Amino acid sequence: MPPGVRLAILRVGGVLLVALGALHLAVTPIIARLIAGSTSPAGAAWLTPPMLLNHVVVGILLLPLGGLTFYAASGAARGERWALVICRAVAVAIAALPVTLLVLMGGRYFGAAPFVAATGILAAACLALLAAAFWPAPH
Repeated sequence: MPPGVRLAILRVGGVLLVALGALHLAVTPIIARLIAGSTSPAGAAWLTPPMLLNHVVVGILLLPLGGLTFYAASGAARGERWALVICRAVAVAIAALPVTLLVLMGGRYFGAAPFVAATGILAAACLALLAAAFWPAPH
């Protein structure tokens, strides 16, 4: 893979992860309202705090993962070991997410536009990051 292509893929992957983190944070209040409207007040009081914690933590963690990937992209394109390690670690972590989503969530949530958008961004970032991070480095 030419260095310029690797650089572009990793940078786009990093931007997609930041976008996914922002989307995750943006839909958090929507999901809280969904829970409040779908269960009893006591159920909502019990379920909303852990959901908010989960959604906010994941959204916050995706932001630096995307930023680190974007930052390390130029070093990875040159074959620098530190940058390849960062990009590969992020790629492997992100690759686990689509599989986890399908196993745990099933297909019933794919009717919600934000869920479909997030899954699409995640799948695109996953494939791009895996390809660019593990393609043999230039020597």
